[in-house]
Amino acid sequence: MRIFFMGTPDFAEISLRAVHAAGHEVCGVFTQPDRPKNRGMKLEMSAVKKAALELNIPVYQPTKLRDGTAEALLRDLAPELIVVVAYGRLLPKALLDIPPKGCINIHGSLLPKYRGSAPIQWAVLNGERETGVTAQYLAEAMDAGDVIGVKKTAVFPGETSGELYQRMAGLGAELLVETVAKIEDGTAVGIAQDETQVTFAPMLTRELSPVDWSKTRGEIVSQILGLDPWPTATAELNGVNFKLFRAKAGSEKTDKAPGEVVAAGKNGLEVACADGTVVIAEVQAPGGKRMSAADYFRGHPLC
Repeated sequence: MRIFFMGTPDFAEISLRAVHAAGHEVCGVFTQPDRPKNRGMKLEMSAVKKAALELNIPVYQPTKLRDGTAEALLRDLAPELIVVVAYGRLLPKALLDIPPKGCINIHGSLLPKYRGSAPIQWAVLNGERETGVTAQYLAEAMDAGDVIGVKKTAVFPGETSGELYQRMAGLGAELLVETVAKIEDGTAVGIAQDETQVTFAPMLTRELSPVDWSKTRGEIVSQILGLDPWPTATAELNGVNFKLFRAKAGSEKTDKAPGEVVAAGKNGLEVACADGTVVIAEVQAPGGKRMSAADYFRGHPLC
């Protein structure tokens, strides 16, 4: 099938490679413009652009989708199907109407839950034990189109959102190939989403980072895991604002007040919270590297 692909990060790159490897003709790619990155602010290509160039697929990086230029290009290329995976922009109706077999999207949640830009992170933040990826027909509203299929997965204990993201990228690529095959042979069926079950997953911000130790062990562990790798959970201890990684529930009882350090030794950093303690395995001090809490506090005792 002749496909036009739209995507930007590594989550989408795996899907691009998968649909190309399945033998489909990818006639072009839309991806976000190159962005300045790191201290040198050197422009860096998206993961999808790098993959497309490697696969000899034409790459386009429009800054606007509603001025007629993108529409004219797509009409000229005449794809049968448009595939969108983490592109980062909503498509106007003029583009949705172009391909005869429609436009489909791979989304990182079990829709209608977690519509939006950070579904994987919010699943971990909210302590979900199951999530997955959804293939859907695109609609003008965000993530609101009919569902074609899903692939479910458990959220493993101690799994960070970054780790889950990598696993779900692979699941999304598998689902995409299966969905394109169904569309090609005419067996794809779209099922309307239950609007009464809709939840949203907005962009993450640094305002989510500070840990509130008056919360429960489960809430704090989910926060630390869900904000890894960005923007990371933070906490101030002895005047130092640490980034926190790799947490688990500790003791169910403590005589310490929430936020007080119970221990900082070989087992990590243990801090009191509302219903016991949380044990943090890794920390990062300002200007330092991420390292085991045991190693850090061996050289920087808290008392």
